[in-house]
Amino acid sequence: MTIERTLLQERLISIVRRFPQRRILVVGDSVADQFIYGAISRVSREAPVFILRHEHTETSPGGAANCALNLASLGANVSLISVTGDDEAGRALVETLTAAGVDCSGVVISSASRTTTKVRVLAGQLHSTRQQVIRIDYEGEILKDAELRARLRVGVLEHMQAADAVIISDYNYGVADADMAAFARDAAVARKIPVLADSRFRLADFVEFTSATPNQDEVEQQLGKEFRQLDELEAASEHLRERLGYRALLVTRGSNGMMLLEAGVPAVHLDAVGAREPVDVTGAGDTVMATYTLALASDSSFPDAARLANYAGGLVVMKRGTASVTQEELEHSVMHSEPS
Repeated sequence: MTIERTLLQERLISIVRRFPQRRILVVGDSVADQFIYGAISRVSREAPVFILRHEHTETSPGGAANCALNLASLGANVSLISVTGDDEAGRALVETLTAAGVDCSGVVISSASRTTTKVRVLAGQLHSTRQQVIRIDYEGEILKDAELRARLRVGVLEHMQAADAVIISDYNYGVADADMAAFARDAAVARKIPVLADSRFRLADFVEFTSATPNQDEVEQQLGKEFRQLDELEAASEHLRERLGYRALLVTRGSNGMMLLEAGVPAVHLDAVGAREPVDVTGAGDTVMATYTLALASDSSFPDAARLANYAGGLVVMKRGTASVTQEELEHSVMHSEPS
């Protein structure tokens, strides 16, 4: 073991151990991720399809709720600003988050809304590993209620006062639209704390943030072009960072690792940590965003925050379903995995 590696490990672990002293505010669209497990029993007489004998159903927080859960799992104090329906899925989300230690006092439960629910059916033979065979989405309506939106803004201002960083988690269901993102960004800038954007569809609308963590597909979608050469992707991502006015942009690339573009310094390329073939990538982006933000809130540099996010991403993709990473697991990975 080299002295450089030892020093890097000690530095990263010291950042992780500051996580419990930090409070993060998450503003965004919450999703209920439901997993239905079953064994294939026979072929149906009604149609050429398998009959699945139900074993059990699990409901996990997804979207902004999963980001909040990951932050709590890493030891942070977390507040969530979101909306759920007054339905079974919404109540299950709030119950799970509250049990994990997430402050849900800013979650508005509305009888006029339906909780967005993504149902994944996992099937297999009796003693085999269950594989996802279909996903069914029950999408809530886009949030347009002016009174509800006003309540959310009040919640943002209240919870912002104690926050060390803010995450805007946009899944295109209306809570974290461009107006709310700008409102939260301005409040965070006034307090001089990091504010990060996670938007699957509208990153171009989220300008002047501290950073963001798009995957390569999302970068290519923003720029309208696929990049087969790494140097082309790097140049294009740097152009996107400048155009959006971010201090840094962390581009995740699946099994190809991550690429960090920071203003005024050369790009940092990180190899993927852990196994090359993931078990399940569901919610991995939320884990990366949570770890990256929490590290920045803990006085980390952008490269060290990216390294910790890389370790966390390598851990969570080896877990089935919408999963999270603990502070202890992250420390263990830092100590026992090869660093980039």
